[in-house]
Amino acid sequence: MERQRVLFICTHNSARSQMAEGFLRHWAGDTFDVYSAGTEVTEVRPEAIKVMAEIGIDISQQQSKHYRQFFDQEWDWLITVCDQAKESCPVFPGAERTSHWGFEDPSQTQGTEDERLKVFRRVRDDIGQRLRTFILAAGRAEPEQRMGVRLEREPRSAQGSGVTATGSAASSVSSVDAGSNPSG
Repeated sequence: MERQRVLFICTHNSARSQMAEGFLRHWAGDTFDVYSAGTEVTEVRPEAIKVMAEIGIDISQQQSKHYRQFFDQEWDWLITVCDQAKESCPVFPGAERTSHWGFEDPSQTQGTEDERLKVFRRVRDDIGQRLRTFILAAGRAEPEQRMGVRLEREPRSAQGSGVTATGSAASSVSSVDAGSNPSG
């Protein structure tokens, strides 16, 4: 199976998109070819490196990159992870699907190192949860279903909605809805 290409974009490519890249590469690098970029180039935040290392994922060699270096490439998924990038990021002509996952910006946190790390950990965990769902839904779906669950109409009944999910994507979504843990 050909690996799906995923690009995560945030403003500075320093924390949220870097953590998302690290998670997806670590958990499903055999299924996804993953990169991250920003609308501005900065440095990877040491707090992001530290909180990812706490869970066994090394992002210390990742570097901040500008989205323009990826602009002319084809992508299965283009995912913005901050509201500012969603607003300022141009449309990628080569992106088959786009999605926006708005996460709090941990780099804006003021306070002691412990207070900042607490916020970075919370955002890390939020990103990890979202990626577990993404891996289930995007990774298990057949290529023609990766865009979403196919819906087939059933006759409306007094109890049901009249809509049923079908196909392997549906089983992935059902697993996610049931609260299963994709990592085992």
